Amino acid sequence: MNVNVLAVAVGAVVLFVLSTAYYVALTAQLEAARAAASEPTRAGRPAPWKMALEIVRNVVLVAVVAGILSLAGVRDAGPAIVVALALWVAFPGVLWTGAVLWEGASPRLAAIHAGDWLLKLIAIALVVSLIR
Repeated sequence: MNVNVLAVAVGAVVLFVLSTAYYVALTAQLEAARAAASEPTRAGRPAPWKMALEIVRNVVLVAVVAGILSLAGVRDAGPAIVVALALWVAFPGVLWTGAVLWEGASPRLAAIHAGDWLLKLIAIALVVSLIR
């Protein structure tokens, strides 16, 4: 397995920026979905340790997806995006539909988080396939 450390580092930063922008752009929808689900609103800037942990989470995610792409022999953006879409359906898609179906999670909230995961997985596919 050949995972490019630079691609993982760049990917983690890209994910952090994209995800932050995504949730900032959807702040009103996220707050409305949380209110409808009777979940507390988490307004304000997150604690520094939470932002650092988010970077670590992104590093893990990029490294695992990069490893999967490497093991599968996927090097080009098109096939990498297909793998990303398959991973999105298989994992966040299945997990969020299960949470809605069995745990009573808000479908609206689940859709917002699933959109973040879709964005992340496609970004990883692009970064890993472009930085070799």
